[in-house]
Amino acid sequence: VQLQACGGGLVQTGASLRLSCAASGRSFSNNGVGWFRQAPGKEREFVASINWDGVRPYYADSVKGRFTISRDNAKNTMYLQMNSLKPDDTAVYYCGVSGGSYWSVREYDYEYWGQGTQVTVSS
Repeated sequence: VQLQACGGGLVQTGASLRLSCAASGRSFSNNGVGWFRQAPGKEREFVASINWDGVRPYYADSVKGRFTISRDNAKNTMYLQMNSLKPDDTAVYYCGVSGGSYWSVREYDYEYWGQGTQVTVSS
């Protein structure tokens, strides 16, 4: 499985971005998926995850109410809509496919990872 993430960029505080992550090689319609991020000098951290059926998403407290994770199983693609961006959201964002069917906040539950897309929010 290959995951291709895109949609990152340089934006100002308060702006919005939509990240996409398309998978190829096999379907992940039965797998939970998620987004993580890694800021410079920090460890990778959980952002959002969603079940195989697209319901009951789970978010990190830092992004709750601003970010929305979704998926389109027909397109084998996941999304992260990011609104009201802040400088603290600056990081490389990674998409992942879990080995299980449900959302997970744990990195080691994810079997496949995208290459990352840079998001930079200026103040």
